[in-house]
Amino acid sequence: MRLKRLVPVVTLVAAQLALSCVQAAEQTTPLDRYLDGLHSLRASFSQTMTDAQGHETDRSSGEFLVLRPGRFRWEVRPSSGGSGQLLVADGKNLWFFDKDLQQVTVKPMSAALPATPAMLLSGTGDVRRSFDVSDDGKRDGLDWVRVVPRSADADFRDALLGFSGHELRRMILKDKLGETATLIFERAERNASVAAAEVSFTPPADTDVIGVPAK
Repeated sequence: MRLKRLVPVVTLVAAQLALSCVQAAEQTTPLDRYLDGLHSLRASFSQTMTDAQGHETDRSSGEFLVLRPGRFRWEVRPSSGGSGQLLVADGKNLWFFDKDLQQVTVKPMSAALPATPAMLLSGTGDVRRSFDVSDDGKRDGLDWVRVVPRSADADFRDALLGFSGHELRRMILKDKLGETATLIFERAERNASVAAAEVSFTPPADTDVIGVPAK
């Protein structure tokens, strides 16, 4: 199912959006201004997925929490049925829970490849070291930033981030097969109250766990 393969890519890309260390020599973009002073985020979103020919393949909705540095929770509920997926970064490990399969995959955050979007909203590292970031103009009432991974090993080809002032409103992600995920962020509350328990994860007792978490 395409949704299950693309959800981790989308969520991992979203994970890079809270990186804070931007080199002063680089041109300031709406992404830089968005990151400045960002401590936490609570938002809901809708997501539309299309194939390489532009045909819609799925719709979903979800919730997104960030607690910097190093922690986030991204939950997706497909409108086509099924229980959905959950991705949690707890500061040490990255947990992916496929509720339909009752399967959990865990990977230490330190083992995530720096050239993939695995660290975007985790608040660690330097976004400019792993990505080319450039201003992409203004259209549809939003200021756009293009993010392109420097490494050929990255899980996505490029991402467009649309901002309105200091708020992230839209994200358009293209993978290597030409499939596109478009996310519209709704009811986003910047620097909202986010408890540590909300960005923690313990595998349910009846699930299969793949991988070994860092202690």
